[in-house]
Amino acid sequence: MQSKLVKDIKEAIRLSGLSDGMTVSFHHHLRNGDMVAVMVMDAVSELGIRNLNVNISSIFETHEPFIEYIRDGVITGIETDYMGGSVGRAVSEGILEKPVIFRTHGGRPSDIISGASPIDVAFIAAPTADPMGNCTGKFGKSACGSLGYAFADAMYAKKSVVITDNLVDYPLVDFSISEDYIDYVVAVDKIGEPSGIVSGTTKITKDPVGLVIADYAARAIDASGLLKDGFSFQTGAGGASLAAAKYLQDIMLRKNIKGSYGLGGITGYMVDMLNTGCFKALYDVQCFDLGAVESIRTNPNHMEVTAAHYASPTAKSSAVDNLDVVILGATEIDTDFNVNVHTDSNGYIMGGSGGHSDTAAGARMSMIVAPLSRARLPIVVDKVLCKSTPGNTIDVLVTQRGIAVNPLRPELSERFRQAGLPVVDIFELRDAAEKLNGKARKPQLGDREVAKVLYRDGTLLDTIYNVPVK
Repeated sequence: MQSKLVKDIKEAIRLSGLSDGMTVSFHHHLRNGDMVAVMVMDAVSELGIRNLNVNISSIFETHEPFIEYIRDGVITGIETDYMGGSVGRAVSEGILEKPVIFRTHGGRPSDIISGASPIDVAFIAAPTADPMGNCTGKFGKSACGSLGYAFADAMYAKKSVVITDNLVDYPLVDFSISEDYIDYVVAVDKIGEPSGIVSGTTKITKDPVGLVIADYAARAIDASGLLKDGFSFQTGAGGASLAAAKYLQDIMLRKNIKGSYGLGGITGYMVDMLNTGCFKALYDVQCFDLGAVESIRTNPNHMEVTAAHYASPTAKSSAVDNLDVVILGATEIDTDFNVNVHTDSNGYIMGGSGGHSDTAAGARMSMIVAPLSRARLPIVVDKVLCKSTPGNTIDVLVTQRGIAVNPLRPELSERFRQAGLPVVDIFELRDAAEKLNGKARKPQLGDREVAKVLYRDGTLLDTIYNVPVK
């Protein structure tokens, strides 16, 4: 029987032809439990390879060793959709010579497929694989569910390497990525820490403010005119967003509304909506919790989709373009409805667009849910520190003090008022936030570019500058 199995990661790197100045890629379905990216970069460093560009769909605290690779010259460029934790802080302080390139979850596969963001060697962390490279995230001790972000890497890299901790006999049944895209397979003891891969059960907020916001959000969706048979929906994994989904589920069941699909990173609460008949199907690009992993493994109506199918602006069609409603979060939102999800109030990188601007552009109604303030800092400001999502694609801001509607959507204001919802001007929310917390102070930033924020079509949306080290 033919096999692509090689003895270890170093052997796969040698066979791939990886050398100085090339680009490697990783995906983030193992989230904060990922061990593969660091394992590979350890091997790269030991082999003496330098000056690599790392294209990774998201960076978490588990990738903190990247900081040393940057200092040592192993990593000299980063492309990503999200960056948190220690790496974000180090990049903000100017550790990387070249600016990070931030894309969206839809823009990343679009640029990989078009050749605008070429990959030399892709490393696919696979919870289960066979010796020919057929692989899936649905099974194994490191099961993470969907591998949606990894498809473009595997399919369009010059060389693709599967790394697994559950090697099974050929052929693997119910694979996700198929062997015809894979060059080499490596079996290791452990690809991830299960407690960091998924969060068990993502929790609905119990905070009274969050519950008020969630109630307003669900009632606004009901009043929008979009909540009817065939309804499609995406929400995030934040506490208020999950509460809004639960309230929306109650409305759909009460009114016997049969939606078409739920989309995005899927949680157990979205699985509940599928199982109770609120949706015909779930399109899953990433599982957020154990309930979602179990569902995608067992329910044929819970379907894995690629990142391109999810949100690419250059695909022949993508699921975000048929979305009715998306619920999103914000670090800041300004009076022009521009949203920042990249930096904190001090200018440090602590996030990224992910699918934020993709879904805002595609959905018929994009809704931000956020309290007026966090940690005594106002959320509604005159101008965001970083424009992550353009204001002309944001329709509604829901806070505990009322709902602000983008002036571009006057029909929504009228529908909300008719439903008895508290519609307010966004300037009123800004003033209320400042009265509670004082006016937001803009941080003193340097003049060095540390990151470029690309919109989903590849155009430059904003530039992030360094935070001076005191």
